[in-house]
Amino acid sequence: MEKYNIYHRQDGRWEGRLLKKKDEKGKRKYKYIFGKSKEEVIRKIDAIRKVKCSESGSYTVEKIFNEWYESISHKVKESTLSNYRIKASKHILPDFGDAYINSFNAQYIYSFIKIKQQNGLSNRYISDIVVMVKSIFKYASDNYNIYNPLSNISLPRKKISEIRLLEENETDKLKKYIFENQNRTTMGIALSLSTGLRIGELCALQWDDIDLKKRIMTVRKTIQRISCQHENKKTKIIITEPKSDTSNRTIPIPDFMIKFMEKFRGDKKEYILSGKNKAIEPRTLQYRFAKVLKNVNLPSIHFHALRHMFASNCIKAGFDVKALSEILGHSNVEITLNRYVHSSFEQKIKYMNMLEPIF
Repeated sequence: MEKYNIYHRQDGRWEGRLLKKKDEKGKRKYKYIFGKSKEEVIRKIDAIRKVKCSESGSYTVEKIFNEWYESISHKVKESTLSNYRIKASKHILPDFGDAYINSFNAQYIYSFIKIKQQNGLSNRYISDIVVMVKSIFKYASDNYNIYNPLSNISLPRKKISEIRLLEENETDKLKKYIFENQNRTTMGIALSLSTGLRIGELCALQWDDIDLKKRIMTVRKTIQRISCQHENKKTKIIITEPKSDTSNRTIPIPDFMIKFMEKFRGDKKEYILSGKNKAIEPRTLQYRFAKVLKNVNLPSIHFHALRHMFASNCIKAGFDVKALSEILGHSNVEITLNRYVHSSFEQKIKYMNMLEPIF
């Protein structure tokens, strides 16, 4: 159903307005339509919309995507733009890039979701693509006054996947190995296991970010590999701001890590994991972590599992959830509880046996 922005003026006339465009700062600019009755204003608005829709009839989804992409290019991080390009080139444009914008309907998206599910993509990833398509169509609606058929699209339900963590005895074996083999790689593993740092944040840490005297470290950047669009190489490494505003944070360093880190302390501009002015990238650290696990005869887990293990250990130790959420750099405690807190079955047994007997 079309939406109308109409109200009755004090002078007796009716006034409606249509969004013409947004200026460079994102401020909306409107065209105002007047009439003696509400119905007259609606007829005038519909006539303008019909012309606009006709004008945009030759616009394809690909053309609108390119306009939308250009409009946001100065507002979001380079890594976000790279992510959008990948999703567009792999999924959106091949599937309906040549579809005309004013002939698009909700069934296009529901068919798209079904096909992607059949192809094995996760609902979380599919939802990210659909949200992006909705943003593209919102841009079309705002700038061309066409009907947006995707405003009420239902996203596929996201499944919370179980992440493989190390059991208590396996963690003890890893800790023993770290203690007996102290180097920059094991220092990084220990630091993630004891502070919950993301792998990109850890790789981007320089000694300038760490104050061993005050026992604190400041997280203010992350490192990641992104795809290139207009360069000779396919990908490149960038160092940028962390994932979100709340990811910029100061974290206390546990006392047991201080002596370990002091062994490798270098100049302020040196990266703590490389000992040089050039950082190692996350996938290199993941490879090294996999080698450590193999050396200790432990199951293969992703480096990110250390962050989950840290969160679960903190809850087990009695941490306040709000404090833990801030240490992890989450925007709210729900993310911390829903995604990062895992309890072992043994812990559940312990909790159940704490109940007061009923007979």
